[in-house]
Amino acid sequence: VDIMMGEGASSSEEEMAALRTGLGLDQPIHRQLVVYLKALLRGDLGYSIVRSRPVAQMIREALPATIELAMCAMLFALALGIPVGVVSALKHNTAFDRVSTAVSFIGVSLPAFWLGIVGILVFSMTFGWLPTSGRIAYGMEPRHITGLLTLDALLTGDMTALGNALRHLCLPAAALGLGVAAVVARVTRSSMLDVLGSDYVLFARAKGVPEPAVTTRHALRNAMIPTVTLVGLQFGSLLGGNMIVETIFGWPGLGRVVVDAIFARDYPVVQAAVMVYALTFVGVNLITDLLYTVLDPKMALE
Repeated sequence: VDIMMGEGASSSEEEMAALRTGLGLDQPIHRQLVVYLKALLRGDLGYSIVRSRPVAQMIREALPATIELAMCAMLFALALGIPVGVVSALKHNTAFDRVSTAVSFIGVSLPAFWLGIVGILVFSMTFGWLPTSGRIAYGMEPRHITGLLTLDALLTGDMTALGNALRHLCLPAAALGLGVAAVVARVTRSSMLDVLGSDYVLFARAKGVPEPAVTTRHALRNAMIPTVTLVGLQFGSLLGGNMIVETIFGWPGLGRVVVDAIFARDYPVVQAAVMVYALTFVGVNLITDLLYTVLDPKMALE
């Protein structure tokens, strides 16, 4: 309670006691835990002290924006990283391989918030091509269905809203996705090099299987197993590690809600958001494990 009130707070003992009672902190620890777990099972995450709103409602409103940004960033990373990694492996020790490897090392070391600031300076302030903040222009929101603006625009057939939402997504998704794309490219390249030297690939080539079929049907599918593991881990990190990027771009997602709650000492919001991040990370990794059985049926038998 003292931390929530802040340093130098002039609240009376009666006000502090009332706050403790309202938060249930005057009860024994085991009783607090039981009450919290019961409320959690009902979907009750408490109330925001600053905004006087249910925390579950705040998270429900902000989470779709974070999921949409993370999904677009991951799609951008896969669309860029996998082709670069595959081509680098096929053109091993060529100029393209050396350049792409060097760029990948640089991309891994560049922080997302720095890329976001540079993107705003170049593409927004200098050329004026892309917006600097928000999810969509005011008054262009499509009818609410899922909370994902791009998907809602597609479902309602509002192509104008779709285009505007994609323009707002470009900079933050690229800022988050470039680093992931660099990691995906490196892992894909390494996996492809291992698979291309395996016996079954050499046997397929000896049988006269066309090279595109060898690459896609035999090599790429098996090389994707380490990449799928990486994608699961990185997607969970994108969901929980985009707070600074959301703040820079004024993105109304869960990360920005957490940052605002931290500065406002609104700890019920922070506590609930951390739990949501943890559950989401576990869920994403569970889906990743299930995808293994699709890529490699032997794992289903094991």
